[in-house]
Amino acid sequence: MNNNNYLLITICNHGFSEEIMEVAKAAGVKGGTIMRGRGSVTDKVEKFFGITIQPEKDIILIVLNNKIKQGVMDAIANYHGITKPAHAISFALPVEDVLGIIT
Repeated sequence: MNNNNYLLITICNHGFSEEIMEVAKAAGVKGGTIMRGRGSVTDKVEKFFGITIQPEKDIILIVLNNKIKQGVMDAIANYHGITKPAHAISFALPVEDVLGIIT
């Protein structure tokens, strides 16, 4: 398995994906895919760590190289992390094979 590439998944409140992509591009990302999603929360759970949960979400998928992964994740967290209005969370999964892009 080639551990040089990762799929960075960032979930944020709806409407912040373009701003997050700008931060990611400034940190070295060439592009990504933005999808719309919806969180599933029961009526009893309104807050998570003191933050009100918004059901409409944006999901950002970015394939990137390990060399820039931590810098991109740190930049997203610093500008749009869980304490900011975007409430963005990011996690990375290893990607075994990549075709069609240069990472």
